[in-house]
Amino acid sequence: MESIRVCTHAGPGSEPVIRSVPWPKVGRRGALIKIGACGVCGTDLHILKGHWPKPLPWPFTLGHELGGIIVECGDEFSEDFMSKPLTVGSKVMIPPLMPCGRCYYCVHYPQTANKCLTPVYYGRYLGFDKAPHLWGGWAEYVYVDLDMLPGTKIYKLPDDMSLRLGALSEPLTSCIRAFNRATRAGGFSWGDTVVIQGSGPIGILAVAAAREMGAGRVVCVGAPEEPRLKLAREFGAEATVNIEEIKSPQERIARVREIVGGFGADLVMDCSGHPTAGPEGIEMLRDGGTYVEMGQFTDAGSIDTSWHRICTKDLNVLGSWGFTGNDLPLGVDMLYRTRDKYPWLKMQTIYPFTEEGVAQAVRDAMAMKTVKSTIVPWPELVG
Repeated sequence: MESIRVCTHAGPGSEPVIRSVPWPKVGRRGALIKIGACGVCGTDLHILKGHWPKPLPWPFTLGHELGGIIVECGDEFSEDFMSKPLTVGSKVMIPPLMPCGRCYYCVHYPQTANKCLTPVYYGRYLGFDKAPHLWGGWAEYVYVDLDMLPGTKIYKLPDDMSLRLGALSEPLTSCIRAFNRATRAGGFSWGDTVVIQGSGPIGILAVAAAREMGAGRVVCVGAPEEPRLKLAREFGAEATVNIEEIKSPQERIARVREIVGGFGADLVMDCSGHPTAGPEGIEMLRDGGTYVEMGQFTDAGSIDTSWHRICTKDLNVLGSWGFTGNDLPLGVDMLYRTRDKYPWLKMQTIYPFTEEGVAQAVRDAMAMKTVKSTIVPWPELVG
């Protein structure tokens, strides 16, 4: 069989290197997945900036927002983790964080199995040196094996779903879980006014999720106008606040309060990845409101605020980290149901799977020239 090309990085700040590895022998409970599209996540960018707080197995293959198709599988690889049948030709996605199912959190607190103590982590904690070297989405294929990594979870996508949409299912599900966290805490209900901080991919997906989950009004704070804030409005934000034009936090807080009616928003969600968003965002809330932090997946630094403001404003403050497997149907179903309602594919700027293509996808994402840089190894799979 032919060899497979896979991209690796040697450490923070390094350039991509594409290597060739042998076609693997697929185990009895394994599968080889041909990647149609894989997004460049903000977490990937922070890892490349050196913000990841734990040791990483450099060199390794980044990329965890992928949609692909099974091209080969073992005799005992027959269903996804939700018991949907899988065969050669099935469209699938792989959640990057896969709880083991056996540790303290998985057993005793399944709703927070996202805090599993020994998760399987594609695109992050599986080094290139581990055979067969296909452990991330910035590659032509990715390999899964339930004998080798029993915590692995595969999720079947609808047969007629675009693989580009499939690549958005992971980040969208993170947004949905964050809103559900607020709902369970009594901090988000039908008709609430929502402010989204950040107009990158997570911010825009959060705008759509807020609308679909019943928000009455949605405002997005971010930059730049092109392509990000303009697209946020296309996804349902009734107003946007451009941080490049309104440059002081006090002016932005005043502008948001003016838009939402003076007292402040019911819920503010940070999707920006910047630590200064927190102190600013809590002042955009009405007293008794809810602040959800779901944009700090890496350690970008501390915030400077006063506990007194959180106390005296009587706020709910929640963190949301990724999602669990049972959240995934919510994201996939929303994408599929609303595939013609929102301009999902306009989020994605397509890049070829070459060293220059990957490097440019990363550069453009860091410069905010794109909303979602997306690497496409096989253009014929995504149209």
